[in-house]
Amino acid sequence: SGYAPLDERSGRIPWDAQKSSGNTNDLRGKIIRIHPEPDGTYTIPNGNLFPPATPKTRPEIYTMGNRNPYRISVDRHTGFLYWGDVGPDANVDSAGRGPRGYDEVNQARSAGNYGWPYFVGDNQAYFSATFADSVTVVPGTKFDPAHPVNRSPNNTGLNELPAALGAFIWYPYARSPEFPVVGSGGRAVAAGPVFHRDDFNGAARPFPQYYDGKLFIYEFMRHWIMAVTMSDSGDLVSIERFMSSAKFSAPIEMEFGPSGDLYLLEYGTAWFQGNPDARLVRIEYEAGNRKPIVAAQADNNAGALPLRVKLSSQGTVDLDEDSLRYVWTITDRAGRVVRRLMEPNPSLTLTQPGTYTASLTVTDAHGARSTAAVPIAAGNQPPNVDIDLVDSNRSFFFPGVPVRYAVRVVDREDGSLRSGSIPASRVRVTAQYLKDGAPSGGVAAAHSAGKNLIEGSDCLACHQLARKSIGPAYVDVAQKYHNDSAATARLVRKIREGGSGVWGKVTMPAHPQLSEAQALAMLAYIVSLGDRKTSGPSLLPRGAYVPPAGSGAAPNGAVVLRAEYTDRGANGMPAFSKETSVVLRSPTVVVASGQFSEGLKKQSVAGIPFEVTMVNRSRSSASLKQIDLTGVSAMTFSIMAPAQYQAMGGTIEMHLDSATGALLGESETIRPTANPTAPPSQLRVQLRPTSGLHDLYLVFRNPNTEGAQFLFGLLTATFEGPAPFSAMPLDGRAKQGNIGLKDHGDRVSFRNIGLRVLP
Repeated sequence: SGYAPLDERSGRIPWDAQKSSGNTNDLRGKIIRIHPEPDGTYTIPNGNLFPPATPKTRPEIYTMGNRNPYRISVDRHTGFLYWGDVGPDANVDSAGRGPRGYDEVNQARSAGNYGWPYFVGDNQAYFSATFADSVTVVPGTKFDPAHPVNRSPNNTGLNELPAALGAFIWYPYARSPEFPVVGSGGRAVAAGPVFHRDDFNGAARPFPQYYDGKLFIYEFMRHWIMAVTMSDSGDLVSIERFMSSAKFSAPIEMEFGPSGDLYLLEYGTAWFQGNPDARLVRIEYEAGNRKPIVAAQADNNAGALPLRVKLSSQGTVDLDEDSLRYVWTITDRAGRVVRRLMEPNPSLTLTQPGTYTASLTVTDAHGARSTAAVPIAAGNQPPNVDIDLVDSNRSFFFPGVPVRYAVRVVDREDGSLRSGSIPASRVRVTAQYLKDGAPSGGVAAAHSAGKNLIEGSDCLACHQLARKSIGPAYVDVAQKYHNDSAATARLVRKIREGGSGVWGKVTMPAHPQLSEAQALAMLAYIVSLGDRKTSGPSLLPRGAYVPPAGSGAAPNGAVVLRAEYTDRGANGMPAFSKETSVVLRSPTVVVASGQFSEGLKKQSVAGIPFEVTMVNRSRSSASLKQIDLTGVSAMTFSIMAPAQYQAMGGTIEMHLDSATGALLGESETIRPTANPTAPPSQLRVQLRPTSGLHDLYLVFRNPNTEGAQFLFGLLTATFEGPAPFSAMPLDGRAKQGNIGLKDHGDRVSFRNIGLRVLP
């Protein structure tokens, strides 16, 4: 369960760490110290935890009370031993079991007991436990770090243990209040070596004096290396990121070589795979002048002849602030030099078709140089693809209401879709309702945000896109939950709190540092991988898509129209593809996604998968930016006003473009409800017809209140559009049969109906 394994029942020895780490007569959970002899035996040096011949002990033990000691490193100048100890998985403290899990970096100046399974971190104590069954645990008393006692029937060693020593550095899954620099997320720490510059006299590239006496620690899951500064006596002074601009791919071992270079073994991001980013790295310290950092861009990487390109060195820096010399070298596909340009940001015209490389070399005043390159393709103009919405709202989709669209494709060499020179069959058009799309910013942007969060976290240590690692592939997760909208809240909670059992017994670490919105963005990206497999056949370039009934109730739903065209290539140059998309968000909007004036705050409420807007002052306002009000006839608000929490009630006004702008509508008075468990009430407000994009301001009023008083809580606002399409018999004499609707662009055919059809 993530706490101390102290199950003393018969047959449960594997679940009792008192038989190993807490056992003075067992080598498991120990760091042992021995001296190998030439004949293959070993002797016991002085200074171990238990003198030889001490009953119920092993003299090899130097430190005990370790859970997962990895790696170990000895500072030969001080004799201090350092190691990382990977801790248990509990994400929160338990009133009956003890503390949450911590990883530890330990420092042993002499032999000692480091507490596991009775203590973790800085000697935070667990409770003794009686296991009635695998679920029910009866807590006892807390263990005493000054006098730990092992009375397990599985213990073969001493009952009275040495006093427990706390960790040197310790941190949980969440952000550490003691050591915030180590970050948050998964945990798998390792420790050592300690750098001493005196060990590298005469070496080619020793690290600078700044690192003398510092301990290096590193994280397999969080992909960092830290330098730990200590006092002359070995006490902790500070921790700082080493090479903060670099991200290491699961560092697993680290040693200094005789040249003064730091050798680092990186396991790679996936478990049990032939990782392409698994590597042995040599980190060299280059004293003195640093090379420039070069950035190269082109405003036009591809186009028809003649191709005019503006090259840019924007972003190039020299950390030593030296004067710089710029040289752009333009080469063709065969590597022949076409042009050389000596300006930082020159212009270039290419008149011959082909693929080119524009390389920028920047040299500082000391002769140090760096190069960056940008590709250019001349001879084929990429196509332009656009999607027009025909008499449709440009912000929202409405369930059952057709979204009419028209795709435009123009290509300089191929012609246009409108003229017929580009056949409709070469244009791929898809329309899709995505239940996990983002409420704002577009599905593509939201999925990109989710993807970035995953890549910036420790997720890829256990999951890969299409391959099973220690956890399931993301495409498998997407397929499993693609049609399970009820799983969203559960999966968001699992991302933040961790768990196991669905894909095997391996524990998924908690990520409490993630907000619900961030976890939802990550989940939306993962589930979108399943959407890509079910996009269906291409639609016609001009037509209508009808969102499914009931699709507008979820605030994170979206309709995505996509159009893609691949041209035929030109002048011997390869084809270019261009894709564009239009995203229509759900008409149900979380009010907390807007911008607030004073007097409003966001609050998480149990059972609601998004934040609630708490209205705490009359005349406060929330604004929803750039909303298309075309065709919107009314709004329905979801409201909580429990009298139990002294809700005062009030009204909601809708204003155009400012809090004092034109009044579009005003609600009835919201009155407090006596039942605290009642579901949110629904309040419908008619709106004055308005067209186009506007900022919509919701102004909250209660003339009977002054200052800060709770008026009500606002969950969502649902925009009401045109009525859904329906077919009804006009005279009641319709034949029995089905209504068949076929999309033929602008035509709809009716079969076997037997009624008059009005346009």
